[in-house]
Amino acid sequence: MSKIFSITLSLLLLFQSFNLDMVDVAQLDDFLAHAQFHKQKYGDNLLVFISKHYGELKTQHNLEHKEEHEDHEDLPFNHQTCSHFSIAFVMCGADFAVPKTPQVADTTSNFFYQESYRQIENSDIFQPPKTA
Repeated sequence: MSKIFSITLSLLLLFQSFNLDMVDVAQLDDFLAHAQFHKQKYGDNLLVFISKHYGELKTQHNLEHKEEHEDHEDLPFNHQTCSHFSIAFVMCGADFAVPKTPQVADTTSNFFYQESYRQIENSDIFQPPKTA
């Protein structure tokens, strides 16, 4: 059961990485109908049709055949994907004055190191166990 679940989840992630939507799957019949239209009217094969609508010949085809613009909008895989992230930047008008610290005139050191662990060393807590 876990293998089926992991395979299904992997396939789902694979299809999502191709950016396939259910709308694109539903528009496949429009794709095939428009390809058939191009085959009958212009004699295009499938590769030329894909090139005219998704590849190098797209701009030229759009300029020459503006009457088919509505049909081109119904083709799958024509959507633009864009991700926007909203970032809120709030700048307050209040001016916070940073207080200036006075300069230190005396630079002599008041700190002297003292060993504080010598008293713990002599206690019985940190000694190895003794035989009875």
